[in-house]
Amino acid sequence: MGPGNREFLSPAALESIQKADVVVGYKSYLVLIEDLLVGKKVIGSGMRKEIDRAKIAVEEARAGKNVVVVSSGDPGVYGMAGITLEIAAGVVPVEVIPGVTAATAAAAVLGAPLMHDFAVISLSDLLTPWSKIISRLEAAGLGDFVVVLYNPRSKGRTKQIETAREILMWHRDPETPVGIVRCAQRGEEKQVITNLRDMLKEDIDMLTTVIIGNSQTRVENGKIITPRGYAV
Repeated sequence: MGPGNREFLSPAALESIQKADVVVGYKSYLVLIEDLLVGKKVIGSGMRKEIDRAKIAVEEARAGKNVVVVSSGDPGVYGMAGITLEIAAGVVPVEVIPGVTAATAAAAVLGAPLMHDFAVISLSDLLTPWSKIISRLEAAGLGDFVVVLYNPRSKGRTKQIETAREILMWHRDPETPVGIVRCAQRGEEKQVITNLRDMLKEDIDMLTTVIIGNSQTRVENGKIITPRGYAV
């Protein structure tokens, strides 16, 4: 589905939804495309029901229906593609249609912060041990990667973003540019450009993508730029 605004829904994704008999997805995402769902069987469920959604989609496909499983952003980036492929293996064929993920949607709002190597790390420890997430943050800091943080803070999970900042502070200057985008390319978009030292003063929640620059990242004319290395 891309980030949410209809102009960022790819023609291929739009066509697949239009041709579908059945659309399966997280309820909050289905709201974004409800005008495309008229006349279709719609199956929505809440958070942490990914396995159930994939199983239902496969059952509907086995019954001969053309089924679409929707994700926000790109289905292969923290989306539904993986679990759907696992459950559908050897049962029904699956086509994965790419979309615009939050990292690139937020980057476009901020300027060009991802012009060099970058790491995307989710701070949610629901499916990944926190110790492993810490190791990934340390590796990204040591390797001077631009770091994109998904799922940075929820109501019940507030300390992880603080730890992530602390780890990256060990490896880079406190003045390192940080871009914070809420609802990137979706509705009431908000963006802030700050730095590593002050980033926690800003509002950060589950609808926010945080992009932390590397040692070469700078701000010019209100935009974040990570140089690719061209001689200018």
